[in-house]
Amino acid sequence: MSKMLKLVGALALSLCATMASAQALKPFVLGFKGAGDLAQKVAETKTALTGAGFTVVGTYSPYPNTTILIATSDELKGTAAKSEHGGFGAAQRISVVKNKDELQVAYTNPPYWANIYRMSGDLKGTADKLQAALGKVEDFGAKGLTAAELRKYHYKMMMPYFDEPDELVRHSSHEEAIKQVEAGLAAGKQGVTKVYRIDIPGKKEVVFGVAMKGADKDKFIDDKYIMSQIDFKDPKSAAHLPYEILVSDAKVFAQSARFRIAASFPDLSMMGENSFMKIMESPDAMKKALAYTAGDKD
Repeated sequence: MSKMLKLVGALALSLCATMASAQALKPFVLGFKGAGDLAQKVAETKTALTGAGFTVVGTYSPYPNTTILIATSDELKGTAAKSEHGGFGAAQRISVVKNKDELQVAYTNPPYWANIYRMSGDLKGTADKLQAALGKVEDFGAKGLTAAELRKYHYKMMMPYFDEPDELVRHSSHEEAIKQVEAGLAAGKQGVTKVYRIDIPGKKEVVFGVAMKGADKDKFIDDKYIMSQIDFKDPKSAAHLPYEILVSDAKVFAQSARFRIAASFPDLSMMGENSFMKIMESPDAMKKALAYTAGDKD
């Protein structure tokens, strides 16, 4: 009888472990919602992040009533260094939004992004620190995907995977690539400017967060326009921004918008009023603007 009980117990533990590994993950975490002043909440959020061991490397306000803080840490940078193009996951994005009369503080869900970026580790320590600093009301942004599903994620057939980024340009050296990207961002001629820079330790890899602003004719690269079409649910998913440029050795990459937008909005419809169809021209327009910013002369 005791052997049978032990066997049942072992099977139960195995089932629990299997269920935990198959837990559905969502792209964002709502940390706080309630009344308050936007500027004061941004300051409080920044202080909480710093107190939890994060370094705030950038701030971005893409449109009114929205501020996004970008934070990194030794765990984030160290984990990023262990995988190919891991620099894309070297930062966490935290949004402070005033939606009507309600303040919302939300942040990227570390295990979700660690898996979708195929990083070496699930960043659970980062998740615990963010929750302790900013709180947790609920995960949101999608029905949810398991870690296994995220590591092989693509939106639909013929759409890119994480390991199929856009190669924007190649330069003669890592140093030249960084120089060209810095110069392009400073000039801002393509409507693309720098929000932050993170150097990945121990490898020739640097990630830049970028703001994208376009005039009426360039609305398909414009952060405000794109988000007006796709970020229509509550809570707001403003922590989708900003986009990234990755310098890896002498090559400059960006995630295809067909992957990067879908990663944040995996449940977004292909057709309809609020859908990918409304921003159909964005992936090619963004790739072109980012390539020119990175020094492509063609």
